Amino acid sequence: MTTTNRELFIGGQDVPALDGRTTEDLNPYSGEVYATVAAGGVDDITRAVDAADAAFPAWAALSPSARRRIFLKAADIFESRTAEAVEIMANEVGGVAGWAGFNCMLAAGMFREAASSVTQPLGEVLTTDTGGQLSLAVRQPVGVVGAFSPWNAPLILGTRAVAVPLAVGNTVVLKPSEDAPIACGLFVADVLREAGLPPGVLNVVTNAREDAEAVAEALIGDRRVRMVNFTGSTDIGRIIGTAAARHIKRAVLELGGKNAVLVLDDADLDFAVDAIAFGAFHNAGQICMSADRVLVHSSLAEELTTRLAAKVAALPHGDPKDRGTVVGPMISDRAAKRIADLVQDAVAGGARIRAGGGDPEGARYPATVLDGVTPGMRVYHEEVFGPVVTVTAVESDDEAVAIANDTEYGLTAGVLTEDTRRGLAIARRLRTGIVHVNNQTVDDEPQAPFGGVGSTGYGRFGGRWGVEAFTDTRWITVAAEHGHFPF
Repeated sequence: MTTTNRELFIGGQDVPALDGRTTEDLNPYSGEVYATVAAGGVDDITRAVDAADAAFPAWAALSPSARRRIFLKAADIFESRTAEAVEIMANEVGGVAGWAGFNCMLAAGMFREAASSVTQPLGEVLTTDTGGQLSLAVRQPVGVVGAFSPWNAPLILGTRAVAVPLAVGNTVVLKPSEDAPIACGLFVADVLREAGLPPGVLNVVTNAREDAEAVAEALIGDRRVRMVNFTGSTDIGRIIGTAAARHIKRAVLELGGKNAVLVLDDADLDFAVDAIAFGAFHNAGQICMSADRVLVHSSLAEELTTRLAAKVAALPHGDPKDRGTVVGPMISDRAAKRIADLVQDAVAGGARIRAGGGDPEGARYPATVLDGVTPGMRVYHEEVFGPVVTVTAVESDDEAVAIANDTEYGLTAGVLTEDTRRGLAIARRLRTGIVHVNNQTVDDEPQAPFGGVGSTGYGRFGGRWGVEAFTDTRWITVAAEHGHFPF
């Protein structure tokens, strides 16, 4: 394998880390070094913020039509480079072709949605008791945004971390995941640079894993960074959110999920099996929206579990570069070992393996179906984030809702029923940011509000909600005449 070499992207230029250090980016399927990237440090964060801060006034003042042209062009460029992006995802994160292609499609859509957000209304005219006064609520860019992008949907989430923040007039310093510095950082910057984004508006600082905490603290702590957005695990999100709060800065946090598919007693079983398999095993279950749990009415439980296990056992596993592969590797050997431990813990507590299970092979773990899971098992409470789904029989809609809500997380859910009114009523009772009636848990559209509740985080990406998240609202009044004062 030919090794790719990448530097930091600061001020519109590819530059080495100030101390010259680099770090290795591994292919999770082969274990080989895919790329060598610059290992930026605290001083590199400072110069990236220098560049972003210097670029902010001119970028914020740029005409909306000029900004919009850049994002529309970026969408076209992204689509034209799909084959390259798919190759990067296969090598860097083990993404299979279908998943990588979806990443490209949605990322391009996010750039187009960002282009549309450029010309959204910037405020409102307010009522006022002061005669002759014009009272306005005006939205303005916040300034420099510190962004963190994850590895699991790298093209989507790298784009989401920067597109709307940039479109509404902010500048950005992006710290991509150490597991996908190219796909969720540098590739996105390449596309925007080619589209004509001015120097310094977006800056990308890659880093070695051992420097992650110091680099993140330097980015959040710089007084010129006005707000933060982070997508990733809840454990790291707590650290990011705490650091932002310590510096009195807003944060948009999109974290983990413990997502459930509720299969009601009138569900179409053929559709349910296909929907669950997709929701649980797309990208080897490494999606924040992945279906961890199936809560199925007892009258259908055994038949659904048998059918699901048969389908899952037949899913093609293997090399992500093979177009026929459905379940590729996990991101690392360590991640696969954690999944094996979750399954072993459940089996030791009395759960049954209906498909898959066993020991990992490097970063590879088979798609697995468990039933007989109880609250004393780790897999009942922990986010799986891997190719495992549990099936639990329930006696009523009320019991399904109670179990679905029995989690600290609250991202997404699916309700499978042929009665949409019944499904909507249940959707309103689920404590999640997203619910899909007659669909599984994995879905995303750039114009929709995306985010969760509880330990899944706070704030929303997407549509006008993203515009609101990444702008400040100011109250401005204009008096038509001189007022009178009491002294």
